[in-house]
Amino acid sequence: MNVRTALVLLALALATIFALVCVLLTRGRAPAACPHRSPAQEDPDGGQSLVFADLTPAELAQVVRYLQGHLGLRLVDAAHAKPSDNCIASVELQVPAKAEVLRFLDGAGARPPREALAVLYFGDQPDPNITEYVVGPLPTPAYHRDVTVRRYRGKVPYHRRPVTGKEYVVINALIRRELQKAPRFLAACCESDGTDLTTLTTAPRGFKSGDRATWFVLFHGVAGSGYYLSPVGLEVLVDHGDLDVSLWQLRRVFYNGQYFANMGDLEEEFMANLLEVVRIQKPRAESVLGSMRPRHQPGSPGPLHYEPQGPRYSVMGNRVTFQGWSITFGMSPSSGPRFFDIRYRGERIVYELSLQEALALYGSNCPGGMSTRYLDGSFGIGRFAYELVRGLDCPYAATYVDRHYLVESDTPKTNQNSLCIFEHDAALPLRRHFSDSQSLYYGGLRKTMLVIRAISTLINYDYIWDFMFHSNGAVEVRVHATGYISTSFLHGQGTDYGSRVGPHTLGTMHLHHMHYKVDLDVDGQLNTLETQDMGYKLMKEPWSMQNTIERLYLRRKRLEREDEAAFPLNAPMPRYVSFASPNSNKWGHPRSYRIQINSFAGEHLPTSSPMERAISWGRYQLAVTRRKEEEPSSTSVYNQNDPWTPTVAFADFINNETITNEDLVAWISVGFLHVPHAEDIPNTVTVGNGVGFFLRPYNYFDEDPSVDSPDSVYFSSEQDPGTCGANPLACPSPACAPHLPPFRYGGFLNLSLAPPPGAL
Repeated sequence: MNVRTALVLLALALATIFALVCVLLTRGRAPAACPHRSPAQEDPDGGQSLVFADLTPAELAQVVRYLQGHLGLRLVDAAHAKPSDNCIASVELQVPAKAEVLRFLDGAGARPPREALAVLYFGDQPDPNITEYVVGPLPTPAYHRDVTVRRYRGKVPYHRRPVTGKEYVVINALIRRELQKAPRFLAACCESDGTDLTTLTTAPRGFKSGDRATWFVLFHGVAGSGYYLSPVGLEVLVDHGDLDVSLWQLRRVFYNGQYFANMGDLEEEFMANLLEVVRIQKPRAESVLGSMRPRHQPGSPGPLHYEPQGPRYSVMGNRVTFQGWSITFGMSPSSGPRFFDIRYRGERIVYELSLQEALALYGSNCPGGMSTRYLDGSFGIGRFAYELVRGLDCPYAATYVDRHYLVESDTPKTNQNSLCIFEHDAALPLRRHFSDSQSLYYGGLRKTMLVIRAISTLINYDYIWDFMFHSNGAVEVRVHATGYISTSFLHGQGTDYGSRVGPHTLGTMHLHHMHYKVDLDVDGQLNTLETQDMGYKLMKEPWSMQNTIERLYLRRKRLEREDEAAFPLNAPMPRYVSFASPNSNKWGHPRSYRIQINSFAGEHLPTSSPMERAISWGRYQLAVTRRKEEEPSSTSVYNQNDPWTPTVAFADFINNETITNEDLVAWISVGFLHVPHAEDIPNTVTVGNGVGFFLRPYNYFDEDPSVDSPDSVYFSSEQDPGTCGANPLACPSPACAPHLPPFRYGGFLNLSLAPPPGAL
């Protein structure tokens, strides 16, 4: 053996010994904690974003105290108020007028006064009504003004108010008393004495303006599981329109395809053997349909999302910044997530981006299902955005934010950790290219984005609201539906309206349609709507004129009137629709943002329907109108219980005004038709049930702004891609233990075993 060979073997032996020593020394030792580097605060705004901040619990309480002391009326806590009482129904932020805000944000204008919008139910008056007051200035209110007539061009009738929790308690007690009139029937059909049944409300509540009569569907109550999958075939119609709750009564009973005047008549039919009874066993905990309890012990853990050096975004109050983005966020108790003053690289792209409404419209051969058209804003999309579960609803290490609201109570409530913020790696290149010709190189950029998420539980359904901000200047809005399907009792030709998903359970077909407001300010407030699409033109090829060719060409159009810019749902629309600035980029094209919709919505309710105007926003996949301060929302919480005379009718917004070089708003509808199937048990999955839209820069920049991302990767054939200097991917962060806070969940703290709205 020569000396060189001996030295090589000695070196290998020493390396092996060193490796073994390292293993022995580190065996059983936890990896070092990941370093935490606080991100540099981007674009500090000096607290300007607080002009959009939701009211704090202290401010909400201050408004309540002011109203109690300055209206000269006896106000009952809404949590206990009868329809014949006066009460404070809700208090939330009164968003200042856009002109005032822009003078403050962009000029030398004064900060707009901070004000609240208070909704009061006046039942203890000769003319019961709903009144809205603006109260201010906060934090020490000194004035209130009635804005009802100005906002709605008249008083709001009392029957349009949403049903309160207290009303549901009274209704449920009435139903329970009525059920006692048919003890033998209940024992035979359902193995029940009526006390273990629960109900689900429907809406709207009648067939004409002024009605307040609701079908309630009865189910077996199932502890620890969704009762929505266990209908017993019994439904009752309750008239609850009178101010005197002692006059409320059960008007109609439905069972297994037959209608009865009351429960006593149903019992008589049963005792006379004139009733076809389907005998349903009471669900057993170990075999209940739709149980979400795990069936197996936990396996090995899955991938963990964490930031090796802490988050790369910064949250300051109601504002988050991330790689050039600045976003102000909030939550309306009724309509849900909303965002203001969205800027990229210091330039405002969107003044307001907000969810407006979520519609669920059902079909069935049972009265409750066939008449249901839920407008979830009236129930409270933001109010019922509960605490998020770390590691499942959002990444474990995400930033969680509390939201506060005051609805149906004189005491503010907090949904803690009900909004989450995180950076998401999509495990997909945002852009990339491998060059195999002329020169050899690879260049690319990971697709990461900032995500702001909330999840609303609206009785049986859970809606996941995502708002994403990409490193190329694009905004993505997406909603997924999950939770339990709503069902009817399977009888007759039930499968004409859905699918059988249990022994006696019909998963009923329905539409999910959501509506958004997007107040784009592309390179300034004044924009124009431009469209582009494709066409083919048959022509002689010009180099010999002997053959023909179908030449692809571009069709461009500038839309000048609102009627042109109202695109019917599911009808063809131009593939490119953009908000264009009068200013051009470096290449002479108008600086623009494109609206790109991803949706497979069902058919809109026929316009001949007497309630269609209440949801007339659903006529359009996209409608662009001139922005008006008196048109802040496409709907109203009062539309649910009086859709026949809607308080706000979106169709009235479209009146053919000019939209050239104006401050414009895009109103966007997305949705899907859901025909339930066996795989919706226990829950509808998010896979394939997501819709949304993009706001994409289109000639807004001179090149893709993501070229400035520090995450970019490039190496050529002349470099060693395994070295850090040539390729940052070659030097991942060393193994470390992320800082993960202890798992805690307080989502049940604001709840009790009292029934949710509409349940016994």
